[in-house]
Amino acid sequence: MQNVLEFEKKRTGVNWKNLAIVTSFHLLAIPVLWTFSWQNLAALLIGNWMVGSLGVGLGWHRLLTHRGFTAPKWLEYLLTIFGTMSMQDPPDQWVATHRMHHKFVDTEKDPHSARSGFWWPQIGWVLWGTAQDHDAATMKRYVPDLLKDKGQVLISRYFFVPIIVSAFILFAIGGWSMVVWGVAARVVFGWHTTWFVNSLSHIYGKRPHDTGDLSTNNWFVAILTFGEGWHNNHHMWPTSARHGTVWYQFDMNWIAICIFERLGWAKNIKLAEIEKQPIELKQAA
Repeated sequence: MQNVLEFEKKRTGVNWKNLAIVTSFHLLAIPVLWTFSWQNLAALLIGNWMVGSLGVGLGWHRLLTHRGFTAPKWLEYLLTIFGTMSMQDPPDQWVATHRMHHKFVDTEKDPHSARSGFWWPQIGWVLWGTAQDHDAATMKRYVPDLLKDKGQVLISRYFFVPIIVSAFILFAIGGWSMVVWGVAARVVFGWHTTWFVNSLSHIYGKRPHDTGDLSTNNWFVAILTFGEGWHNNHHMWPTSARHGTVWYQFDMNWIAICIFERLGWAKNIKLAEIEKQPIELKQAA
């Protein structure tokens, strides 16, 4: 009972730091309404692939959080750096949060449980309470591997530097309008599509596997997040590097891992033994 009360206490009060960051990026993204160009759109799409797919989905999620495969340190660090440009806090805090999510999925201890509906897992948990501002004891408990890695510690400490560098590069290429599209709008788009995994993929979709939680396979979220929307599959086999387990479940992040394997960059790839599991599709409530 005491743990529940402590958790509820953490959820009280506005997180002013996060509110300021989220509000600022949304405001900075408004000029996309009158600054369209094909070059600017390309900056957003290419950046979203590098950051959202290679960085967050493949690097932070499948590699760092679940260790679904192994990669050379140079590649692990590069993917981690790509992920920092998502502005979803330092990678060590993000990984800690996701490991907590899997341990306490859809319970009162889940940082972004969907039991309360759409808004809390979508953005409420970011703007209210401690969000990913974990204390030292929590970090030691959930990410001891990252805290022992000097390279990862360095990247997490200066996680804001890569996005600043990218802004200067985009400005040199296409001026302020490209910065708006390639930084501000890309970050906002990446936020909401990532948070859709927390919300939509725990509310709408199909549940082919009885995982004991609300996770669903949501094709819409899967398209937006390069395969992360096959979330019920993921909760059934958390360490599997492949989330789209049947041919029609498009999984861009898995394709990237396969390419890395061909290049000799991805090894010890973990997969789900789906042939041993009965599949019974159920429409989520």
